[in-house]
Amino acid sequence: MTSLNKEACADSKLQILNYQIRGCNRCTLAQGRIQAVPGSGDPTTRLMVVGEAPGYEEDKQGLPFVGRSGDLLNKGLLAAGLKRENIYITNVLKCRPPENRDPLPTEVQACRKYLYQQISLISPQLILTLGRVSSSYLLEREIKITKERGRLEFLPANPNILVSIIYHPSYVLRNRNTQIERDFFHDILQARSIVYGKSATTELLEGSAG
Repeated sequence: MTSLNKEACADSKLQILNYQIRGCNRCTLAQGRIQAVPGSGDPTTRLMVVGEAPGYEEDKQGLPFVGRSGDLLNKGLLAAGLKRENIYITNVLKCRPPENRDPLPTEVQACRKYLYQQISLISPQLILTLGRVSSSYLLEREIKITKERGRLEFLPANPNILVSIIYHPSYVLRNRNTQIERDFFHDILQARSIVYGKSATTELLEGSAG
């Protein structure tokens, strides 16, 4: 199978999975959502971003990280020479919890198969986990984010995939112009460097300065 056929196959399977996610009723969050938020981006990327759960704007638009947190994430990606469409962004939960509270274990369990199917189909080299919740879930242990940000580990479910623990953009927004914000940008740049080398490819850099 050629690389073009592999890309088309991965995209097709991901679209089918996204359709299933949008119609999911596996937990009570389905009753209060406007719409589920499967994820968006390049299905053949080497870099994947996993957050906690959709927020207010994401629930309205059906896309991950489109509010203020999304703007900051986009800024961090561009500063590292990446474009949003070159990576894949999703969340542990695919529906917004009430009042943006932390996900419940039953909700995480209900969404588990979707996230791991996405990871399997995309097969990234590295996953950026945004914040304590997504980091703890994927690494299968309790994460102390302020002590462990910037740390690299292998994904327990697939030791061929690296996980980089970084701050959640919403936390960074509450700590602008501090070391926390500098660390956030540094960790995205580190992930880019691991995946693409010290310099991103010309294709990734095109248009990123805008």
